[in-house]
Amino acid sequence: MRACPTRIWLKKTGIAPSTALERVRRMREARILLGYHAEIAPEAIGIGLQAMVSVRLARHSRALVDGFHRHLLGLPEVLACYHVAGADDFLAHVGVRDSEHLRQFTLTAFTEREEVAHIETRLIFEFQRNVDLPALPPATG
Repeated sequence: MRACPTRIWLKKTGIAPSTALERVRRMREARILLGYHAEIAPEAIGIGLQAMVSVRLARHSRALVDGFHRHLLGLPEVLACYHVAGADDFLAHVGVRDSEHLRQFTLTAFTEREEVAHIETRLIFEFQRNVDLPALPPATG
């Protein structure tokens, strides 16, 4: 059985649990910590295939961009979405059962929307999250 990561961290830092709890509370209030999540095996919940779908909109206005963004966030297959600069407007990380589910999903969720001009789908063979974020120094002015 693995040791609790929180206990390991507390031991390494040498601070009391009450001090750690207060620091976490302050970071949540300051919106430094935005939430917590559990890493779940995709296969355990029926996801057999993941893909990145690039989406290019036909026209650009705040209403269309915001509306499409809301549309993406409302789709259960969308694991993450990115509003990006460049040739494409959005990248959607999707999780589906299989290739037929991916085909039906992209046809329904993207090609039936009039604001969508182009989509391109790339299969993901492997996905691993980097849990270590870089601690970048503040920008100098």
